[in-house]
Amino acid sequence: MDISWLGNLFLAVLISCMLIGLTWNKMLRRRNLPPGPTPLPLIGNVLQIKRGELVKSLMQLREQYGSVYTLYFGPRPVIILCGYQTVKETLIDHGEAFSGRGTLATVDRVFEGYGVILSNGERWKQLRHFSLMTLRNFGMGKRSIEERIQEEAQCLVEDLKSYKEAPKDPTNILNQAVSNVISSVVFGRRFCYGDLAFLNLLKMFNEAFQLMSSTWGQMQEIFPVLMNHIPGPHQKIITLAENVTEFILERVKINQETLDPNLPRDYIDCFIIKMQKEKENAESEFNMRNLLMTVLSMFFAGTETLSTTLRHGFLILLKYPEIQAKVHNEIDLVIGQNRTPNIEDRNKMPYTDAVIHEIQRFSDVLPMSLTHSVTKDITFRGYNIPKGTDVIPLLCSVLRDPEQFATPDKFNPNHFLDESGCFKKSNAFMPFSAGKRVCVGEGLARMELFLFFTTILQNFKLTSQTQFTESDIMPKMTGFGNIPIMYKLSFVPRSVNTNV
Repeated sequence: MDISWLGNLFLAVLISCMLIGLTWNKMLRRRNLPPGPTPLPLIGNVLQIKRGELVKSLMQLREQYGSVYTLYFGPRPVIILCGYQTVKETLIDHGEAFSGRGTLATVDRVFEGYGVILSNGERWKQLRHFSLMTLRNFGMGKRSIEERIQEEAQCLVEDLKSYKEAPKDPTNILNQAVSNVISSVVFGRRFCYGDLAFLNLLKMFNEAFQLMSSTWGQMQEIFPVLMNHIPGPHQKIITLAENVTEFILERVKINQETLDPNLPRDYIDCFIIKMQKEKENAESEFNMRNLLMTVLSMFFAGTETLSTTLRHGFLILLKYPEIQAKVHNEIDLVIGQNRTPNIEDRNKMPYTDAVIHEIQRFSDVLPMSLTHSVTKDITFRGYNIPKGTDVIPLLCSVLRDPEQFATPDKFNPNHFLDESGCFKKSNAFMPFSAGKRVCVGEGLARMELFLFFTTILQNFKLTSQTQFTESDIMPKMTGFGNIPIMYKLSFVPRSVNTNV
């Protein structure tokens, strides 16, 4: 039996593969993108990414290819930016060119380019300007929003006292307190901590955040077209987001029925009034879809990231009781026990301010930031980056840049203190990103962190029956978000004028 045709077939396949490989490499070189590992057709650089360790893999590839390199998520090239100088040069010095919003595959099917955070072009400009102005009118950075946070912090303290020092997972209660602040701005009201509908809403937020950060979520970012059609836990993100959107829609309907155009109560009222004013404007982006997606994104961003930061911060203080004691001492000295902390106290409390900044730096809640996109063809450091190319500024590489922080992988409040013990700013402090896409709610988040943090520590000493290690407090650096380990702590009331 003549089987020589098998040899001929094998030779033909081998030659074809070589030709495809040569053509592929030639095509890649012609594009003059930043260097990176050679991708395979269709699957890109998936073999260079360890399963469930997307962020760690990106950081390791930097060691081989430098601070600007190209990685293929399937057939899609993505530019990875590492280190403070590189991120500053792109997001700030070339801010306009890198100001587009790129792919966020886990939720793109929900938002579809609508809403202030995930939109682009004229839509983004209109929504961002309106949101900044409206939040400012409702007290962003002013007394009114400060008073809302103070009131919520006191509600939180009273609830924590009811636990009578019993060990407690702080996840739900911190989610509720933080979420009530953005709720008061967006919905014009707060929710009781026992409100079952509110608890279910926050549970959905938390579950979505964990799924986006999971191995399934990471695979969806790499192979969005494929993973969108493969069953798995990641598919639940869509259902969760749709359920939250339904909740928001019901609130919008209530606002529409009770609206007084002369007396707007919240962000939703203001948006509805803007919709009515511009209903004849064909270029207007003020419509129901943008309202729902903007509120959804603001609500999610204003809840999960902040409560996760606080959770991680309290875990760190359990590991380092000596740092907690120093914060207690400064609170007693500046604020005492007889009044509520206010934002003006921050300038008189350099150590506490440094600890909060270091918590944000070390916990690194969004290590990959949100993906950017290039708005025009640009030559950057001799490489050509075409319009529409996705760009990932690795915020973790900025917050852990050894040229900017003396002990980047250690929790060290001295990163934000000078030799005299005064607070010291750092240009590399970018937990809210930087440039034109910096977080809309940065001012609100910074105020919340300080007031919640100081109010809780004014009233309680944090203790735990568990002895935590440095490994326990270290961010896991896996995917979209850094989520701290599950833990329990006791909130022990402090006696007046003591450090107990």
